[in-house]
Amino acid sequence: MTIRFTMDKITKDGDPVLRKQAEKVPFPLSEEHKQLAEDMMTYLVVSQDPEENEKYGLRPGVGLAANQVGESLQMAAVLIPSEDPAAEDDEPYFKGVIFNPVILSETVGRTALETGEGCLSVDQDVPGFVPRSKKIKVRYQDETGDTHEITLRNYPAIVFQHEIDHLHGKLYYDHIDKANPWDVDDNTKYV
Repeated sequence: MTIRFTMDKITKDGDPVLRKQAEKVPFPLSEEHKQLAEDMMTYLVVSQDPEENEKYGLRPGVGLAANQVGESLQMAAVLIPSEDPAAEDDEPYFKGVIFNPVILSETVGRTALETGEGCLSVDQDVPGFVPRSKKIKVRYQDETGDTHEITLRNYPAIVFQHEIDHLHGKLYYDHIDKANPWDVDDNTKYV
């Protein structure tokens, strides 16, 4: 497995590409876009393997948007490990590259990671809760151009919202209440 993206290739906070609205990806995919999708997924696979991660000096990730590697395109690699203890190691909850994703619906109920969120593009720690919709429905295209709809709850919903935010020029800390970073309403459930 050849890894093309290392931490020095990840676009860092402050780069204008992270704040731009990404462009839709045309289909059929060009060879360059296919290679980009493959390279982004390779980063995630390697970053989640403790030995390989250390070998390449990577920060672990569950999502990587194209603008995080300098490309203003609506695509993100997502690799969410299974939460089922009975699942095999090679059976992730979700593994794929999503193209042109759109959140179709979201619940009023909120959720947040107890420890706050992080991002491969943000090196400094920005403490605080990032309130997200607890349940979302997303439409996206796969690498063949086929359209899919998926309903996500809790942690997977957080991951997808984080990556889709990237494609709209938003970073996770934009959602943190600056005056009270650790306060959320009573309806927010933590994961």
